Amino acid sequence: MKTTKTKFPILLLLFSAWMFLIACNDDDDPVPMEEDDIVDIVTSSNDFTVLESAVVEADLVTTLKGDGPFTVFAPTDAAFTAFLDDTGMAADDLLGSPDLADILTYHVLAGEVMASGVGAGELETVNGASFYVSEDVDGNFWINGSAMVVDTDIEASNGIIHTLDYVIMPPSQSIAEIAVGMTTAATPEFTQLVGALQRASLVDAVSGDEGDLTVFAPTDAAFQALYDTNPNWNDYNDIPMETLTAVLTAHVVPARAFSQDLRTGTSLTPLNTDASLAIDLGAGTVGGAALNTDMLNIHATNGVVHVIDEVILP
Repeated sequence: MKTTKTKFPILLLLFSAWMFLIACNDDDDPVPMEEDDIVDIVTSSNDFTVLESAVVEADLVTTLKGDGPFTVFAPTDAAFTAFLDDTGMAADDLLGSPDLADILTYHVLAGEVMASGVGAGELETVNGASFYVSEDVDGNFWINGSAMVVDTDIEASNGIIHTLDYVIMPPSQSIAEIAVGMTTAATPEFTQLVGALQRASLVDAVSGDEGDLTVFAPTDAAFQALYDTNPNWNDYNDIPMETLTAVLTAHVVPARAFSQDLRTGTSLTPLNTDASLAIDLGAGTVGGAALNTDMLNIHATNGVVHVIDEVILP
């Protein structure tokens, strides 16, 4: 019996020591690190200094530190530089623009969208306007035909970041408004196209904010080359109405197609369904007309414009 009595204190001591060791091990467990939110990631990167300033100026810091989740397509500093160079705008003018918040929120989607969930098509932004994703022949994704998605799936506590190599802008003009505006530019363009559309009563077909159109827009020089083929044609007024209408409607496709959507060996069916616009990217032509590579993907509220250097003849 003496031996039995001494075992209980020993067992109790061993049990207490074991529990103490467990408690010590629990105390030594590392404290989980809190994941950075979208704003934290932007501010900690040397690639987003302009974006950081823009978010502050637009008073969007609190929003983008919120629960979200958000998907942000973030232009890098190089993207802002390219955009400012192309537009001739100074960085201070952009940061002081009353439209800055609208521009930034045009880069943001509600919810988490990983790269695997991004495909060709339309996506609505928190701005309320949509942007359009295209996939080129090399598998790269582009937004509105102007900004390529570079890095993807940068995870934040409140969403996802994908980086862009250009700034995207919500369109503010219809195709007709863009064409008319270019007739009064320092170097006027599209005076013949606009006049021809007016004569054929087709302006309404490329006007308005609704619709998905692609217009292959011939330059004034392209129209002049057409007139030169017929000694009786000095301008669009000399072209028979039936012929003029058939020619113009061969340049309008009832779908939004950015240059990255085009594939050699395929064709587009325009409003003039008797025509077929064959695509040849190697030759740089659509419907046999040369694409002006410096003036592609002009984004409008109702579609996209590609400038061509020849008139398409159906």
